[in-house]
Amino acid sequence: MGSAVFHRALASLAQDTIEITPEMVKKAEWISGLELSDEERNATASSLQRKLAGLAELRQLPITNDVAPAFTFRTIAPAPTQPQKIDRTPEVISNPDTKRPATDEEIAFLPVSALSRLIKNREVSSVELTKLYLSRLKKYNSLLNCVVTFTEELAMKQARRADAEISAGKYRGPLHGIPWGAKDLIAVPGYTTTWGAPQFKDQRFDYTATVAKRLEEAGAVLVAKLTLGAIAMGDRWFGGMTRCPWNYQVGSSGSSAGSASAAVAGLVGFAIGTETLGSIISPSRRCGATGLRPTFGRVSRYGCMALSWTMDKVGPITRSVEDCALVFAAIHGADGLDPTAESREFAWPPKVDLKSLTVGYTKSRRSIDDRDDIKKLKSLGVKLKEIEIPSREKMSVRALTSVLDVEAATAFEDLTHAGNLEGLNSWGGTFRTASFISAVDYVRAMRARRILQDDFEAMMKTVDVLVNANDLVHTNLTGHPSIALPVGFRERGDLRLPFSTIFTGQLNRETEMLALAKAYQDLHTTHLEKPPLDQQLKQKADDAAKEKAEAAEKANSKGSDSNDQESDKSK
Repeated sequence: MGSAVFHRALASLAQDTIEITPEMVKKAEWISGLELSDEERNATASSLQRKLAGLAELRQLPITNDVAPAFTFRTIAPAPTQPQKIDRTPEVISNPDTKRPATDEEIAFLPVSALSRLIKNREVSSVELTKLYLSRLKKYNSLLNCVVTFTEELAMKQARRADAEISAGKYRGPLHGIPWGAKDLIAVPGYTTTWGAPQFKDQRFDYTATVAKRLEEAGAVLVAKLTLGAIAMGDRWFGGMTRCPWNYQVGSSGSSAGSASAAVAGLVGFAIGTETLGSIISPSRRCGATGLRPTFGRVSRYGCMALSWTMDKVGPITRSVEDCALVFAAIHGADGLDPTAESREFAWPPKVDLKSLTVGYTKSRRSIDDRDDIKKLKSLGVKLKEIEIPSREKMSVRALTSVLDVEAATAFEDLTHAGNLEGLNSWGGTFRTASFISAVDYVRAMRARRILQDDFEAMMKTVDVLVNANDLVHTNLTGHPSIALPVGFRERGDLRLPFSTIFTGQLNRETEMLALAKAYQDLHTTHLEKPPLDQQLKQKADDAAKEKAEAAEKANSKGSDSNDQESDKSK
């Protein structure tokens, strides 16, 4: 009884005094099992003040007794959903007349849909393509800092096997012989899986993640483990910051930082990323990639780092919408290892009449007649409907992200209790703060999440797809799929960066969403542009030389001043 009362003590004190103080944190430390420094208490008090403000909003939300949390508990471990037979050989729609380009650079930037035709027709070998991408990865990694580990030995082995199979008439499908890169939280035997964090930079697993296994079965060739922000946050990892291909002085965003950067820079045929709260969509927007975050449960997470068991998703990052579809076709479905993974239908080519689709849009500052996305959609013949994203006034949706904080803090509590949080971006503060969130508040947040899911799904039943609805937080909590695709550039002085359109689809209806996204992308050329990598390499070298010269001049100046002072002293 005393434990339960004290477990609520911090929240009660906050209600009585309004302000949470470091002393209050100190008194409640035994609840979390932590012993903090004065500096950490100050930071935790400030963070808790903000966090509890959001949780207080959730306490005002009426939740009747019949509302269950957004997760299911069973008294015994549930039998995993068993794999079902899935057609993993989709038909390529685009680039039917692809011929081998004149230069290696042109080859490197081709989409998978075109590369697959060249390989199938044996105009390009997998070994040749693999060597090309490995060469480009090594050349431009000094600019982009997107590679954790090269998997060259494995890549050459897989590429030679692909060529032998294709020569023998055993063609596995559009990904056969295509080099790809894995976000470095995907387990691959024989190589480190670092999670981007210094604490795990030597970590190895003796098993293969399902997504990597399925890509190997499709004949794809793994050329590199790509960077991610430490423990899947941002674009800073233990090797520094991953850069945007369009401007190396800008970060690539994250946490699938290297996956987006490498795909857009033509360093891999495609890449795999993961998302919990924006980690596919955000770097895809920053770098100008096409990134698909599938419905929660469509792709197995077995062998991938767990950050939030109820929010983590796995998906492709590519140069085109169709490439996303081709990769998704290879990796989706239950595996009997991840109990959340389910097998659902997915068809490519899609048999979708765009004129039958209703696309929802929200009000914005601009008139509907001035919105380019609406004009493009009208030209495709879809029906348009103005909608409102639910629950913005009913509850603080941002407060629901405490679910992620608590689950992530639980996943990495050993680091928190050991005080081993250096190099983890801002996770340290998040983990410490989440240790003070009560189980009651976590379950209440999950129950509120259930209301959000129900409200959002009710709204989605009135449309087939949403466009630019600013629904990133909502849909990561509800599990709906989204895709980001580049549609233009914004220029500010010397800074030229891409911007994207975001489509969100109904649960498990990736086919319709991707069909619309492909038609929409076909009206644009942004995804076909190549970032000026060589120009930036030269600029970086010039900048480094200039900095070195300035440093030398400064050192010489200091030396001269010192000599003058010594001369004055001798006088």
